[in-house]
Amino acid sequence: MCIDYHQLNKVTIKNKYPLSRIDDLFDKLQGASYFSKIDLQLGYHQLRVKEDDIPNMTFQTQCGYYEFLVMSFGLNNDLAAFMDLIYRVLRQYLGMLIVLIDDILINSRSEDEHTEHLKIVLQVLKDQQLFAKCEFWLKSVAFLGHIVP
Repeated sequence: MCIDYHQLNKVTIKNKYPLSRIDDLFDKLQGASYFSKIDLQLGYHQLRVKEDDIPNMTFQTQCGYYEFLVMSFGLNNDLAAFMDLIYRVLRQYLGMLIVLIDDILINSRSEDEHTEHLKIVLQVLKDQQLFAKCEFWLKSVAFLGHIVP
């Protein structure tokens, strides 16, 4: 289903969220030997809409009117809102991972360190009720269109 939020987007105050350059992200992987990849499934749909904003996202089909209770695709601020959430949740762990939108790459220098990093990040995601599909203990990984290391 595709919803046209053109009219809503016209009156929305736009929030910008700077995305990291991929080169800068990969520079942070120097020396890492162990990787685990996390993809926050349906990322935007894990972000609840504020109660007051729900009526603004009402849409009509031949079966009636519906409202999104979670962030929908196509809104001006969907990326900014999602990135803000992810960085607030993971900010203190940016030394052990890189993140771009809904893709997280945990990187470590040793097996013991990687075990500890995994425990921490997975617990944080669980506590925040952010759900993901994961690939663990990779020596090489395809991430953001690149093979690491």
